[in-house]
Amino acid sequence: MIGRTEARKIELFPSGVITPPPSKSLCHRAVICAALAQGESVIRNVARSEDIEATLQGVASLGAEWQLSDGVLRVRGGGKRRANLINCVESGSTLRFLIPVAALSEEETVFKGKGRLLIRPMSVYAAAFAETGARFSHTQREIRVRGPLRGGRFRLPGDVSSQFVSGLLFALPLTAPDSEIRLESPLESRQYAEMTMDVMRCFGVEARAEAQVFCVRGGQRYSPSAYTVEADYSQAAYFLGAAALGLDVQCAGLSEESRQGDVAILRILEEMGATITRKDGLVSVRAGKLAPVTVDARENPDLIPPVAALCCYCEGTSRIVNAGRLRLKESDRLRALAEELSKLGAHIEETRDTLVIEGARTLRGGRADAHHDHRIAMAVALAAVRCTEEVSLVGWHNVDKSYPNFWDDFEKAALPEALRAGGGAAL
Repeated sequence: MIGRTEARKIELFPSGVITPPPSKSLCHRAVICAALAQGESVIRNVARSEDIEATLQGVASLGAEWQLSDGVLRVRGGGKRRANLINCVESGSTLRFLIPVAALSEEETVFKGKGRLLIRPMSVYAAAFAETGARFSHTQREIRVRGPLRGGRFRLPGDVSSQFVSGLLFALPLTAPDSEIRLESPLESRQYAEMTMDVMRCFGVEARAEAQVFCVRGGQRYSPSAYTVEADYSQAAYFLGAAALGLDVQCAGLSEESRQGDVAILRILEEMGATITRKDGLVSVRAGKLAPVTVDARENPDLIPPVAALCCYCEGTSRIVNAGRLRLKESDRLRALAEELSKLGAHIEETRDTLVIEGARTLRGGRADAHHDHRIAMAVALAAVRCTEEVSLVGWHNVDKSYPNFWDDFEKAALPEALRAGGGAAL
C-alpha cells in the first residue's frame, strides 16, 4: 500500500466501462432537504466522501438521524438539535448551505473547518443577515450564527458564488413572510441555484426565479421523499476526457436529461472536435486531433481542471477566461494548474483570471503536486494519459474529498494492447 505522504506513480489507464460516482452537488442538496422534512426520506445511489460525510454530520448536529448502507441513505428529519458545533472540514457546500439552515434557530451555531475553507468569501451572508436581525460573525478560526432568520428581501451579489443563493433557498421557505433574493449582478453558475430548486421541488417545496430575482413563499414545509442521485458529470469529465485522448473507456449512468451544469463537458469536447455517442446507456467519446478552444469558467468552474488538462493536447492556443473565482477554492486552482501542468511539460501563461495554454501532441511527464486539492490531483491523472515519461503525484489521496475510489477506477485495468505496444502513452 502507498503511504499517504508518498508520491503515487500513475501507471495504468482506464479501459472498459466506468460508472462515475453519484453527483456530490445533488447529494448535498437531497440530504439537506430530507433533514428539513418531518419523517423519513430514502435517498438512493449515495457514496461516501469527505464532503458528503461533512453534510451528514452537519444535519445530524441540527437534529436529523441518518443511516447509510449499500448506497441507500435513510434520513429522518425534524428531530431536536444535538450540538451547536458543525465541523465542515473542507466542504464549501456544507458550510454555505447549512449557515442559513442553522440560523433558523435562536440557538448559536459555531462552524469550523480546515484548510482554506474559512478564508473563502463569506461577506455575502454577513450583509444579508444584517438586514434580517440574525447574527453572523466570521474569523479565520470559526463562524458564529444565531437566528432566528426571518424572510423578507435580500440583496446579494451574483458574482461571488451561487452557493449563497442556494443556502437561502433552503431556509427561507420555513420562514415568514415571503422572501425575495434580488441579485445585484448577474448570477454566475446559475444552474446550481436552479438545481437547488429542482431538488427542493422533489421534497414538496417551491421557489421560482424571475430574471434577477428568486421568489420564495414563506410558511412551507418539506415533505419526506424518495430520491435517486444521478451520476456526476463533473467527475465523469476526467474519464470522458481520457476517452477523447484515445483511451478505451465509456461512462455509464449519465442522465441524458440531466440538469447538472457540468453536462457542459460534452459541449466542450465537441468544440474540441470530439464525437459524442450515446448507446445502451453508455456515453462514448472519440477524437482525432483536438482543436483549441476558449472556455468561460463562470458557469462551470469545476470543469476547469479537466478542461485545462485537455487543452494541453489541443494543438494550438486555448484560453480559459473569467476564472478568477478558481483562486478561492481548496487551492488557488489557476496557479496550481499552471504550475503542475507546466511541470509535466505544458506551456501555460497565467494571468489574473485567465490561463493561456499552448497545446501539443504529447507532454513529457514528471513529478507533480496536488496542492491539497482533489480536482488538481484528478487533473494531473488526466494529463498523464499522453505523457511520454513517468508521472508521479504527491497528494494523490486528496481525491478522498469527493471521489475516494478515483484511483481504483482510473487504474482498474491495464493498457489496451495497441497502446502498450506503441509505447508512446506509457507512463
